[in-house]
Amino acid sequence: MAERSPTLELLVLFVVVFAIQSLFRLLPAIPATLLFALGPDFLGRPWTLVTSVYAHASIPHLVSNAVALALVGFVLEQYTTRRRFHIFFLVTGVVAGLVEVLLGGFTAVLFGGRVPLVLGASGAVFALYGYVLTSNRITDTLAEALSIPPRIGLALFVLVAAIVTVATGSPGVALLAHFTGLLLGLIAGRLGLLDVDARREPRPRPETQRFN
Repeated sequence: MAERSPTLELLVLFVVVFAIQSLFRLLPAIPATLLFALGPDFLGRPWTLVTSVYAHASIPHLVSNAVALALVGFVLEQYTTRRRFHIFFLVTGVVAGLVEVLLGGFTAVLFGGRVPLVLGASGAVFALYGYVLTSNRITDTLAEALSIPPRIGLALFVLVAAIVTVATGSPGVALLAHFTGLLLGLIAGRLGLLDVDARREPRPRPETQRFN
């Protein structure tokens, strides 16, 4: 039996979670943000570390993240396992959200402004793109040819993540989460954390069982 697509599973999960969010919006006694939005009080609402990764603020927000995930996910999942894909997506999404909340809250205290609430999978999606950027054969060849020291390589990753984040930023976007996700993906790609083996070849698709 063929292994299920983790990308497709995530897309379905996005829709299911958004539907549940919509139901809770009809119940004023239970604010949807209490269950799904990651904020500075996450220690008192630890479930939001997970739910915030799969929740979205609006239909356009959901659609944009779903399209971005589909473009990279269906390709990348062929080089890893379903379990690794899901773990990588969740961990990078949680870390990106935490950075946005903690650093964003810190700057809000120092300079004034609203303490951020984080919703959405964009941090994790950026991590997938970062992984693809540094885990391909072209990047491997360049890194070997240039013999870039690890510290210089890390500095370049930070620079690339900052440039891409600023270039794709817009009002209301969690820039720190995007930066963190992309940086995590760039580093993970060089380490090959999702690779099934060192050759970076697609994992073979199991034959689908057929019944007469």
